[in-house]
Amino acid sequence: MNNQIEKNKRYPLWELKNSNSPLIAVALHNGHFISPQLLNLSALDDLERLREEDPYTGSWTSMAPTSIVVNRSRFEVDLNRPRLRAVYQSPEDAWGLNLWKQPLPLPMVQSALTFYDDFYAQMELIFNQAQAQWGQFVVLDLHSYNGRRGGANAPLDSQALNPEINIGTGTMDRQRWAGLIDPFIHDLAQFNFFGRNLDVRENVKFFGGELARWAHQKYPDSACVLSVEVKKFFMNEWTGQVDQLYLDMVGSALASTIPALMHNLEVVRRPLPIAI
Repeated sequence: MNNQIEKNKRYPLWELKNSNSPLIAVALHNGHFISPQLLNLSALDDLERLREEDPYTGSWTSMAPTSIVVNRSRFEVDLNRPRLRAVYQSPEDAWGLNLWKQPLPLPMVQSALTFYDDFYAQMELIFNQAQAQWGQFVVLDLHSYNGRRGGANAPLDSQALNPEINIGTGTMDRQRWAGLIDPFIHDLAQFNFFGRNLDVRENVKFFGGELARWAHQKYPDSACVLSVEVKKFFMNEWTGQVDQLYLDMVGSALASTIPALMHNLEVVRRPLPIAI
């Protein structure tokens, strides 16, 4: 317990790198630490929590000049869900898991929601700044997901329904941002990943969560949030062991899309010529 308290003292709620850029990367579910009070009530062990978190995704945010990496666990508050569902309280909220030894006290829920409100206030500041300076901006909303849910020794889940990388665009005006989305998916799928191409598809497994919905509603003409869900083929989701070579190569694949993404964003920002 004391070790957990010390870790939470060392790790801020989130880490922000702000370089006034139209490219922003966010790792909402990177964190593993939960507050000591909640940890005392947790019925899950570290590995059970880690399995549903998105470990290592924070490392991919380094490709963007502006980034925010969340250090607290989604089991404290899930920043990619609507506020009313952001604190998991029953198995139905979280993959059928037995979450807590007893119902969460209201003050703990309220404390977690304060973190939620503070986070979205911070995102609003960042997005307002990007909108004021650049007009339009891109957010890479970085996640990972499990691809072997049947157990540590079970077969992989169906490839047809579980692409290696799922790009969620379901909360935006798809037609408006097609000039960014289509080249992004193409470039990612064409990356030389150890001599092969990655299976990259759109809106197969995930469509984008609350961050994307909120941004597209609040900044409909300015924000293009690409929700990137990488299947955990770069790690063992049951033990938490990462394959550093694969993790880094996924990061390289994502980074390879940035030059064209920024070029296409510049094209989107240019005013159309006036017809005479």
